[in-house]
Amino acid sequence: MKRNIFLLLFVFQAAIALSQIQVKGKIVEESSNQPLEFATVIIMKLNSEEIVTGATTDAKGEFSLNIKPNSYDLKIEFIGFQSYIQKAVLLNKSTTLPIIKLKESTEKLDDVEIVAEKSTTEYKLDKRVFNVGKDILSKSGSATDILSNVPSVNVDIEGGVSLRGNTNVRILINGKPSVLTNNNGLDQIPAETIEKIEVITNPSAKYDADGTAGILNIILKKNKIGGFSSSLQLTTGHRANHGVNYNANFKTEKFNLFSNVRYQHLKFLGDGSLFRTNYQNNVESSFLDQTIIRERDRKVFNLYVGSDYYFNDSNTTTFSYFFRKNTNDNNVNYQFNFLDAFKNIDDVVTAVETYREPQTANRIELNHVKTFEKKGQKLTLDFQYDFWNDDENEFVEENRGGGISTLKSRDIESSKDFLFQTDFKLPVTEKTHLEIGLKGEVRNIDSDYKVWDNNVLIDSLDNLLKYKERIYGAYLQYGNRKNKLQYLIGLRAEHSNTGSTDRKDQFKTDKSYTNLFPTVHLTYNFNQKTNMQVSYSRRIRRPRFWQLNPFGGIADRRNIRIGNPDLNPMFTNSFEAGFLKRWKKVTLNPSVYYQRTVQLFETQITSNGAGAIISKPINSGEEDRFGAELAIQYSPFKWWRLSNEFNYYTFSQQGIYNVKDNAWYTRVNSNVRFPKFNFQMSFVYQGERNSGQTLTSAIYRADFGLNKDLFMERASLTFNVRNIFDSLVQEQLVTGEDYNVVSNQKYSGRRLSITFAYRFNRSKKDRDRLPN
Repeated sequence: MKRNIFLLLFVFQAAIALSQIQVKGKIVEESSNQPLEFATVIIMKLNSEEIVTGATTDAKGEFSLNIKPNSYDLKIEFIGFQSYIQKAVLLNKSTTLPIIKLKESTEKLDDVEIVAEKSTTEYKLDKRVFNVGKDILSKSGSATDILSNVPSVNVDIEGGVSLRGNTNVRILINGKPSVLTNNNGLDQIPAETIEKIEVITNPSAKYDADGTAGILNIILKKNKIGGFSSSLQLTTGHRANHGVNYNANFKTEKFNLFSNVRYQHLKFLGDGSLFRTNYQNNVESSFLDQTIIRERDRKVFNLYVGSDYYFNDSNTTTFSYFFRKNTNDNNVNYQFNFLDAFKNIDDVVTAVETYREPQTANRIELNHVKTFEKKGQKLTLDFQYDFWNDDENEFVEENRGGGISTLKSRDIESSKDFLFQTDFKLPVTEKTHLEIGLKGEVRNIDSDYKVWDNNVLIDSLDNLLKYKERIYGAYLQYGNRKNKLQYLIGLRAEHSNTGSTDRKDQFKTDKSYTNLFPTVHLTYNFNQKTNMQVSYSRRIRRPRFWQLNPFGGIADRRNIRIGNPDLNPMFTNSFEAGFLKRWKKVTLNPSVYYQRTVQLFETQITSNGAGAIISKPINSGEEDRFGAELAIQYSPFKWWRLSNEFNYYTFSQQGIYNVKDNAWYTRVNSNVRFPKFNFQMSFVYQGERNSGQTLTSAIYRADFGLNKDLFMERASLTFNVRNIFDSLVQEQLVTGEDYNVVSNQKYSGRRLSITFAYRFNRSKKDRDRLPN
């Protein structure tokens, strides 16, 4: 009897399947023909609001669904665009619909057109994507300014980037390492060239395993307009923030020539103080009261040229060259007041530091992309060669009771970096695919360091350090989609060989290790507007060269930073669960995460025999971190968008330092489009946090911006005020065995800027072409 029932059910289901047809289509943005991912496709009964079925578009803007033959009403929806409705569509056989183009939505307000905001949060199998949209900062500022407004990301007063409070984050440009991410390079990427930023807290096996906090992948938008087009951007501000950027592009059916030239001049004024208390037998014995006034001057010149060549519809080769020249000039004035146990002045020392650092960086890149007849099948080949030079010169003149002493140092650094990478994606069926890839990185750095004390060369600080790094990786991952469940399972293997030698044979190291990095991503789609994801990944954080280099500079004899050539990588197992729910005006995205780290990096701060404070990175032990995050977007009107995020985490460190603490931060952003101009304001608060020997006080900032389009959107004028309340002051307490130090630092005060941009033969949506 049961067998007959199963047979009838099978026949019934087969009959239903055979009676259905397949409908495919593609959704794009009308003005740029760019595909729209996560657009909602709804099939409704004829002349009714009753939904029969639906689907969402993929990364290529494409969708596919099965339905019974009949006539239906078709509706397409996407945030920030006008709904597309077509009545009485006859679907009597399997078919591919013509490409559907969506227009940006508009709403009349007092007879003035208000354009809706296009800024969405996308939830993919192994990442979250934050579209830059039409934020005012995208018309001025830099990548650093954009990152400071991306949920989960924080940028400190020195430009350091952290993800969920963790600074061990890897930053990529278009999925690859870039010279633009080094030496304050993010400040040199115009914000308006950024299409979106991928926040990958648990990267899949396709990505490098480096970065225990995760990966930030900055996607730059290419100019796809045909013929000749260009744009000019002029910026000025206070403190000095002057820049000019010109971009030109010429595209035909066979090739695309592109170029970008940029010059920028910046000045930063800052100050700080430090108060040190020394103890003998737990009794205050002496004090040091130090004040600092610093002025930083930076000049940057960038040149980028290249060409895409289209052999045919399936093969494209890109060749490009990037050049950057920086000159950093710093002047710092110190005053040291040495006090006795009763805080009476024993001695006074003043010092003036002059610092100059010219840098040059070059990149040559060759890239080839091949697509195949089979939809989704793709092969990419990448070759990169980076070479750069850095010449750090410090000169310190001290005055102690009328006696003058000098200290001079020079560190000439150079690097040659080679990279090869290939990735291949093979769709197995309509819902499954395989991805495989290989990658190799070879890096060689030289650091020639010398120090002169009163013009006498110090033998112990005269050395040449040579550092090598070889990293080879391979990965395989498999993805599948079954009804509402999607999963991606991968494994990456990486072999690393690092080592250093020096002229005096003092810092010789040679380390080799091979590691496996499994990844798992599961997503369940309850419906088009609700889904949940759980994920796991194993990560590594390799020491950076500045953490390994034992020569860290001598600007302040009493506060010295040195590297640790024997520093080992740290490893993290990361688990995360997230939920995403969209309503008409509200998007809710809560998540929880847990990270277990071993061989944790920490800064050890000690006092030497001469009373100087020495900071050195070490492997301090283990850390367990639990966190919860909530992101909310609310659009009460189409012309007003509010967003808020709140992140809280608790951590426990065991090892050389045993620390248990918690930390939190929050961000609020408001973006309003008035009839004549646009207005944006943001507020960020980072709570107090503790790590090892250092307690850092809470800090906050507020930013403000206005923007107006001119000359029928051919031009735009933007006014920005960053750090409105001049509140970016970092206060820290460092506790040692026989001392403690209270310090505060202000690296830059309030900054104002005005930017004028004019576009020749292009719209404001077209972006400059920049290096990958």
